[in-house]
Amino acid sequence: MDPSRIIDSFPAPSFRGNQEQALRDIRDAFADGNDVVLVRAPTGSGKSLLARSIAGAAATVEETSPAEATDAYYTTPQVSQLDDVAEDALLSDLKIIRGKSNYNCIIRGEKDTPVDRAPCTRKRGFDCSVRHRCPYFSDRAIASNRQIAAMTLAYFMQTAGSDVFRKRDVVVIDEAHGLAEWAEMYATIDLKPRTVPIWDDIGVPDLSDAGDPIERAVRFADTLVGVCKRAKDELLTKSELLPEEAAKRDRLQELIGELKWFVDDYRDPQSPTTWVVDQHDGEGSPIAIKPLDPAKYLKHTVWDRGNKFALLSATILNKAAFCRSVGLDPSKVALVDVGHTFPVENRPLYNVTQGKMTYEHRDETLPNIARLVVRLMAKHPDEKGLVHCHSYAIQAELRRRLAEMGLGNRIHGHDRNNRNAELETWKATDRPEVFLSVKMEEALDLKGDLCRWQVLCKAPYLNTNDSRVARRLEDGQWAWYRRAALRTVIQACGRVVRAPDDYGDTYIADSSLLQLFEKTRTDMPGWFEEQVDRMSKPDLPEFDPVAAGGRGSNASGGDTPFGSGSAGRSGSQSQSSGRSTRTSGTTANRSTGSTGSSGGQTGGSNRSSDNGSNDGGRGDHPLSDVWGE
Repeated sequence: MDPSRIIDSFPAPSFRGNQEQALRDIRDAFADGNDVVLVRAPTGSGKSLLARSIAGAAATVEETSPAEATDAYYTTPQVSQLDDVAEDALLSDLKIIRGKSNYNCIIRGEKDTPVDRAPCTRKRGFDCSVRHRCPYFSDRAIASNRQIAAMTLAYFMQTAGSDVFRKRDVVVIDEAHGLAEWAEMYATIDLKPRTVPIWDDIGVPDLSDAGDPIERAVRFADTLVGVCKRAKDELLTKSELLPEEAAKRDRLQELIGELKWFVDDYRDPQSPTTWVVDQHDGEGSPIAIKPLDPAKYLKHTVWDRGNKFALLSATILNKAAFCRSVGLDPSKVALVDVGHTFPVENRPLYNVTQGKMTYEHRDETLPNIARLVVRLMAKHPDEKGLVHCHSYAIQAELRRRLAEMGLGNRIHGHDRNNRNAELETWKATDRPEVFLSVKMEEALDLKGDLCRWQVLCKAPYLNTNDSRVARRLEDGQWAWYRRAALRTVIQACGRVVRAPDDYGDTYIADSSLLQLFEKTRTDMPGWFEEQVDRMSKPDLPEFDPVAAGGRGSNASGGDTPFGSGSAGRSGSQSQSSGRSTRTSGTTANRSTGSTGSSGGQTGGSNRSSDNGSNDGGRGDHPLSDVWGE
């Protein structure tokens, strides 16, 4: 890597905000000999452009010997972030490669068949005459030879050990704050009917019946590997497979790799990984085998893949804690802070707390939050709003109460299966609808009039029923627990203010958030601490569902079904917030693709292969579970 090239590699015609200073600091951090540079850059910093600049400093083939690593990888856990890169003309030299399932076969009669189910995967000895034009293999070949190859973190991890995507000089990871959690998610082994094709042919023991549950899980994993191999070998005797048989074969091979990884890692006395196991209903019920602190896994899938690393995020809150969680030596890691360029008065926090939203207090507090949302709708009659519900149980209860108040015509929402479609429908409307979201605190761009206000319903603490969370809290890792919640809050606060001239109000409804702010002061970036210090209580209209119905609506009845709001019209920009110094951002209805910290991604695998079929992380990640569902 030549750090001196970082600034000259900036792809835009000019710098904005703090970009030039940030690149100088990053350049100096690498020049000082650091192997890893953490770049803490808030919303609006242009992280993708910074990432491109860093990647441009990678060694080239002309500068090195054949045995040395050259070129760069750009990777991100967010599918939507990769979609944004694909659409950015300034980043056109990043060659994007996705999993096989994202490409269709081009053979006649197979054009609706994903490449991972094409004849080349189903027929023994199949010689594809158009492989050179296959969209997947063509993109893969180009990406493997391009100076900067771009892919999701899931695909990047899948290709560890690949002969195609070998070690490179520089690896840039965007939205890297959740790297440890993503690694734990990818390394988790879920054994249940949907993930084990031979589930009905095996006897699943009660792991808590006698002895150590982990030891019993290891013995069961050993047995299951043998059963999976026999089932896979039986499929391999066939000269041609049906698409569903090819899927079964691939899943069996994937499962064999997962189980062997677990068994080998558990039996390795040098491995730092701690394993925990969940089985809630005893014999015959699903099993989840989960790693804690998967430093060994990250070494294989990430740290062995490059010489120098840049990790970018707005919410890498504590350098030492982050390094511990991902297996890095803090003495070889530098932290570069990028200042916020959005005026703090354009991104205010408001204290509208209604009580605690912990499980034991939810029934008492949630009715008050529903009434609060009504008052906020009246305060913002011509502006779209977002409510971060945290769980589907909270979303459902808010939906029911708002509908009973006659406001279903101004409410929109989603379920687990239609989240992206419903989000895009809401974004496209010019009516002042309120979107009730679950797990959309990240990777959601609501610039300009797409959204002008949002509510944080509940402090987003991780689910203590998850065995990994429970184990860490048993070990006294409360600071980690609070940092995880703070990180989600900061991410959420950035959804509605996306540019220096943009603005949006964030309302804090759960009093537990105030306690969270109190206990995490030392972990806050300075720009967010400034927001917290300026937090105030707003003047709100009295509770009046009719006034909250929006102009031209009939709030007393005639509600349309949830998710198809029809009332209200978007008039001139409301100034009801009382601020007169702000200027309105432009209206935008651009699709951002997949959203959310976990649920917005599609399923992904995690072993050493370059033929993985998926792009994103598992939508059913246990750390994404929320109580009351």
